[in-house]
Amino acid sequence: MLLGLADSHTLCLCAHPVMQAERWGAELYTEDVDSIDLSQRPFMITTSERTLRAHSVIIATGATAKRLNLPSEQQFWSKGISACAICDGASPLFSNKQVAVVGGGDSAAEEAVYLTKYASHVHLLVRGPQMRASKAMQDRARDHPKVTLHYNTMVEDAYGKDLLEGLHIQNTQTGEKQQLAVSGLFYGIGHQPNSKLIEGQVELDAAGYVKVHDGVSTNVAGVYAAGDLHDTEWRQAITAAGSGCMAALSAERYLTANALGREFKQQEQPAQQVQERGPLDGVEADTADTFDISKDKHKGQYALRKLYHESNRPIAVLYTSPTCGPCRTLKPIFNSVVDQYAGVVHYVEIDIEQDPEIAEAGGVNGTPTVQFFNNKERIAHMPGVKQKSQYRQILEQALETAKVPA
Repeated sequence: MLLGLADSHTLCLCAHPVMQAERWGAELYTEDVDSIDLSQRPFMITTSERTLRAHSVIIATGATAKRLNLPSEQQFWSKGISACAICDGASPLFSNKQVAVVGGGDSAAEEAVYLTKYASHVHLLVRGPQMRASKAMQDRARDHPKVTLHYNTMVEDAYGKDLLEGLHIQNTQTGEKQQLAVSGLFYGIGHQPNSKLIEGQVELDAAGYVKVHDGVSTNVAGVYAAGDLHDTEWRQAITAAGSGCMAALSAERYLTANALGREFKQQEQPAQQVQERGPLDGVEADTADTFDISKDKHKGQYALRKLYHESNRPIAVLYTSPTCGPCRTLKPIFNSVVDQYAGVVHYVEIDIEQDPEIAEAGGVNGTPTVQFFNNKERIAHMPGVKQKSQYRQILEQALETAKVPA
């Protein structure tokens, strides 16, 4: 977060670079990339909807949180086990409940402190005799009255019925085993780089991170890596943004040096064409006075309840939370899918912090989550960010069942 800016202003600020890029001629496609071929020039990028050629490519696919691979991990995934406290911490599942965080670094300590906003108490489970986090983060976690540190502690498995009820833990020094009753388990044990698309084409280290030189350059001329894909140390939004700037400047220099660049002359655009990426960002939730069933897109629990009982269309519901990074990623992706079904599908956006009751009733335990309803029946529950083709498939099936002409 930027010092002095509230959360809502910070999130708005994130959209400004996107608008600036579009203003200067960038074309943004929110699509799934299926493959990248760096063996030919221009390079070839194949998405779910098109094939593109490029003389230079910047790869910024990030990294995914590592898992413990507990025996019952899949059983309780999104039912108490999560890899993102910021995404899922606001879920009603953890409200005023005891939860645990696994890890000993800065991320684990930060997530433990963050979760105290929602949980009644947080247990920070550290496998070794001490934390790896910076002294400042250790002090914050250790001194917080709602955080308890457990050193030399490993998680063997989780237990519960429909939802997580607790953990089987073991002392790594004494071998003593015990149970820890918690409703949530959050992983803070590092990340795995998302480098599969370029594996075997760009040089990677043993952990799968892209090897770079001169800041962001890979071993393939004209190919650059930005963000967590090559950053094994800092992994902050601001350092990722900085490396993105370095990659853009490097690509520009490469194109210019090889006479491959094309100059773009800025054209004046009407203000209304420059829009933020979330169509409902800043829009108030529907009320009895503002709800209009003829509109395609709605916001808040009142709209969802009305549509559930009165709509003859399939309903797509996106559950988000204000601090959820993947939610900001999914909003334009999901909205671009819904826009293809104008007039035949209703869309509702739910903020689980503003409407925790509806999220709890819907069994939503983390964000982002997408649910689809048809004829007062939930037909799909999809936590996380999925491919656009998966969302389309659900809607096509629902429309066929509802016999609504697409």
